[in-house]
Amino acid sequence: MPFAYDTQQNLVTAAALVNTSLRRDGLDALACVEDLDRFWVEHGFAGRHDGDDDELAQVHEVRRRLHTLWSADRDHAATLVNTMLREAAAVPYLVRHDGWDWHLHATSLQAPLQVRILVESAMAVVDVIRSDEWARMAVCAADDCQAVLVDLSRNRSRRFCDVNNCGNRAHVAAYRARRAGQDGEPEAEVG
Repeated sequence: MPFAYDTQQNLVTAAALVNTSLRRDGLDALACVEDLDRFWVEHGFAGRHDGDDDELAQVHEVRRRLHTLWSADRDHAATLVNTMLREAAAVPYLVRHDGWDWHLHATSLQAPLQVRILVESAMAVVDVIRSDEWARMAVCAADDCQAVLVDLSRNRSRRFCDVNNCGNRAHVAAYRARRAGQDGEPEAEVG
C-alpha cells in the first residue's frame, strides 16, 4: 500500500462521510444525531463528541467541503487542503492511543469532532497529493452514481463505490449482456 495505515483509514472515513449524502435511494445516512453517533463508533473516532444538532450541522458542512476535493484537480486540491489546515491551525504531532501505534494527529482529541474530521481528512489528502497518487481519489464509474471512492488497490483497479452496490450491478449487467449474446434474446431486467 502506498500510504500509512492512519492515512488509509482517514481517506476511507472521508469518502464514507461524503457518501452519506450520495446514496442512490436519496436518503441521507447522516440525517440525525443518532446517525452521527453510529458513524463516530463505526469509524473509530476518539475524543470529544458532543452528540447534538449543532455538531451534526457542522459535520454536514465538513462533508460538503470534503466532497469538493473529489471534483478538484491535484493543484486545486492542494489549495483547498492548505486552507482547511490553516483555518484549523493544525499542528501535526505523533500520538499513540486506543491500540493504534504511532500515527499523526494535527488537532487535540478535545477539538470539536467536525474540526478533527476535517483536519484528519486533509492530512490524509496531503499524503495523496505529495505521493502524486491523485488518480486514487475517484468518483464511482457507474453512470447513475456520483458517490466517491479512494482506490487503495495495488493495481489501481477499483472503479465502483461501496455505498450503492455499483460493482455488483455492473457485474450483473455484464453477465446478462453476455447471456443475451449467447441466447440471442435479452433477459428481463430485475429491479
